[in-house]
Amino acid sequence: MVRNEEKRPRIGLALSGGAARGLAHVGVLRALAEHNLPIDCIAGTSAGALVAGTLASGMGVSEIESIGRSLRWRDMGRMTMSRMGVQSNERLEKYLRERLPVTRFEELPIPFAAVATDLQSGKGVILQGEGDVPFAIRASCAIPGWYVPVTDEHGRQLVDGGLVANIPSDVARSMGADVVIAVDVNSEGAAFLGPSLSMISAVLQSMMLVQRTASLYQLAAADVVIKPRVGHIRWDEMRRAQELIAAGYEAGVESIPEIETVVAAATKVANKWFQLRRSKEIPAKRPITSGT
Repeated sequence: MVRNEEKRPRIGLALSGGAARGLAHVGVLRALAEHNLPIDCIAGTSAGALVAGTLASGMGVSEIESIGRSLRWRDMGRMTMSRMGVQSNERLEKYLRERLPVTRFEELPIPFAAVATDLQSGKGVILQGEGDVPFAIRASCAIPGWYVPVTDEHGRQLVDGGLVANIPSDVARSMGADVVIAVDVNSEGAAFLGPSLSMISAVLQSMMLVQRTASLYQLAAADVVIKPRVGHIRWDEMRRAQELIAAGYEAGVESIPEIETVVAAATKVANKWFQLRRSKEIPAKRPITSGT
């Protein structure tokens, strides 16, 4: 007899890049946690990788929120003489190494993947499974033209993953997620008025505008897309963390009914498949016959 065991679908998160706007991801995490939605794997690009990595390392949402409120651009980079960028973001790696409970992929409580771009080939590089987490996040956050590319052990020059997959929905799916929840902090584009006020702002705005079209495929690959309303906030405005986190939380709460509907449907499918597999694994009983 086949036991009626419940098998829930694996839920994966895909957190987009978006520089300072990535702080909205923190609010989304709080909304999901308050509604007891488990996260089985998480992929992130650039700012999304930063938030995803902290959650995957075992940090609580309140601790992540505290870091988000205090984080500044000076914590991430310092001026450099390199011709490859204005700053080095080595400070970000050090900052994370001092704070993350776990710094090795092999030891993470939640499977995590960070997306970077190979500057030479233009191909995406998925950093996961083994290796150093702070290094991977740093590579994913290396904004081209602003930060110097990060060189890995294979000699590849890695830059921001937003060039190839700003919303890593397919990466989360490849990690075994049955339901993929994507968070797009750039869905409203640039709704703020006035010109960019800094060099980093101009670089970020140019990069994000190019990414909008490239993100359409990744959005279609997700089951649910959460879109915090943060278009009025520039990508360099780290000091508006409170507003960004609140917007993420609001969008996350609004998306809960849709997420629960998708998860419920996926649960039915998963259990039908599970019961079918179980029935095939258990051989049918043969009738008992007497020997002659």
